[in-house]
Amino acid sequence: MQSNQQKNAARPPASAAASRSLRPKLMLILALFFVAANLRPVLISLGPVLDSVQASLDLSGSGSGLLITLPILCFAGFAPFVPRLLRYWPAERLILWALLVLAAGIAVRSLFGITGLFAGTFISGASISVIMVLLPSIIKDHFPSKAGVMMSLYSTALCLGAAIAAGATVPLQNIPGSSWRWAMAFWLVPALLSALVWRPHIPPRQPQQERRYSRTPRLRSSLLAWQVTLFMGLQSAVAYCVFGWLPFILIDRGLNQVTAGLVLSISLGIQLISSMLAPWMATRGRDQRSTIVLMLTMSLSGMMGLIYAPLAQVWVWSIVLGLGLGGVFSIALALLVLRSPNPQVAAALSGMAQGVGYAIAAVGPFALGLLHELTGDWNGVALLFAAFIIGGGIFGMGAGRAGYIKADAKS
Repeated sequence: MQSNQQKNAARPPASAAASRSLRPKLMLILALFFVAANLRPVLISLGPVLDSVQASLDLSGSGSGLLITLPILCFAGFAPFVPRLLRYWPAERLILWALLVLAAGIAVRSLFGITGLFAGTFISGASISVIMVLLPSIIKDHFPSKAGVMMSLYSTALCLGAAIAAGATVPLQNIPGSSWRWAMAFWLVPALLSALVWRPHIPPRQPQQERRYSRTPRLRSSLLAWQVTLFMGLQSAVAYCVFGWLPFILIDRGLNQVTAGLVLSISLGIQLISSMLAPWMATRGRDQRSTIVLMLTMSLSGMMGLIYAPLAQVWVWSIVLGLGLGGVFSIALALLVLRSPNPQVAAALSGMAQGVGYAIAAVGPFALGLLHELTGDWNGVALLFAAFIIGGGIFGMGAGRAGYIKADAKS
């Protein structure tokens, strides 16, 4: 009896043991959120100070367009190859290296003239591509039963980082003694801090664990993988068309530049709400199809309202559009995990979906601009938006069905 009492006295309370087991998970969640929040400032921070960059470096309009498109091309070009890196290094270590490279790319982009501007943008885009492909694999590995909630957190962090960068870059430029260079260079600080926060989560070298990733699943013949991929691509095309062209559409309709920019800012900011709620909603039912239809319907309604509704209603339609875009983007990210049976397939699907998806996204704004130039109005553009969204809905109905991707033979 006394011996049992002594053992019980020596044993820590259940609540304390649970607290110790929960703490590493909470710290990993915090690290994931902080890393994800650093994936958009390098992209968003250019737009607000682009006029200053053009004046300082004598950058042409075509050069500016290439600079804006370059990170998207990096996402498309590098994403398919990232899963192969898992044959040699664990995902956590690759993310740490990518964060350090991201910080270096931000420094090069900001401080070394026009050559550094393009080289640093390329370096930053490549490093962000690595992180974006690997984070869904990390989530699938560590939070398999909470995929919807974690992908909701991930997409919310992306939107929050974008909103902060959009609002803070110009004030940073306007600090006495500062310039666009230092305003853009500032974002290497949170990138380095995120690397510091992420460092404790790198596991020790475990050859058996690394061998799990020694082969990359092949998904090219999987219909479900292609449905997820094309859904990702078409919703990305819609989003980048909105980011690049919505202010021009509104200015052409009669709004001034400040108001048109504010409409876009509100639409971006409101995405925080739906990016948080949509994956949670999508995992409450049998599958994700009904939530996909809801979010795409809101996206289409909001865009058509901004093109055709009276200008007095633009604030309402900007909110509707933002809720739709934020929701469909977060669901597209969540599907990378929800349709994957294991972390290996999640990494392969993430590489495939983001590689093809961002290639489509890069073409979308160019096609929209060409169509407007050929037609001289926004009616053809409205039809193109509708085609993108309806196409996304068609592939979303397949991607949103419950089930897992079956990988082919491995290479």
